[in-house]
Amino acid sequence: MNNGDKTIIALNSLIQINNDRLDGYQHAYQETDETDLKELFQVLSETSRKCNDELTEQVSKLGGTPTEGTTTSGKFYRIWMDVKAAVTNKDRKAILASCEYGEDWAVKTYDNVLKDNVTDLTSEQTQMIRDQYQWIKRDHDTVRNMRDAVPA
Repeated sequence: MNNGDKTIIALNSLIQINNDRLDGYQHAYQETDETDLKELFQVLSETSRKCNDELTEQVSKLGGTPTEGTTTSGKFYRIWMDVKAAVTNKDRKAILASCEYGEDWAVKTYDNVLKDNVTDLTSEQTQMIRDQYQWIKRDHDTVRNMRDAVPA
C-alpha cells in the first residue's frame, strides 16, 4: 500500500465519522421537541458538512473515491440511541449523554488519524485535520457542558 492509499483510507475514516455525526444528529433532532436542542443539532451537523466538504475535496485530489457510508459502530450507536430515547421518554439529559458518546468517538477518530497517519499526510492535510479536530472538540465540549447543566 502506497502513501496515497494510506492517506485516502485515513481521510475516508474521517468522512465516515462525520457521516455518523450527521446521521446521529438527524436522529437526535427527531428525538427531541426542545427548540434549543434542535438548533444545536443543526449547528453540529453543519460542522460535519463543512468537514466532509474539505475531506472529500482532498480524497478526490488524490484520485480516490470519498466514502458515502457510516461506520459499523455508528450504526450501533444510532440503534442504541433509539432504544434509549424510547426508554427515557425523550429525556434531555439522556439525549445529550447519547450525543456526547458519539462525540467521544469523533474526537477519538480524529486523534487517532493525527497520531497514526502523520507521515502519510501533507502539511496542508495535517493542518486541515487539526483545524477540524478543534471544531469537533469544541462541539463535544458544548454537548458535554449542556448535559452537565441539566439538573439531576
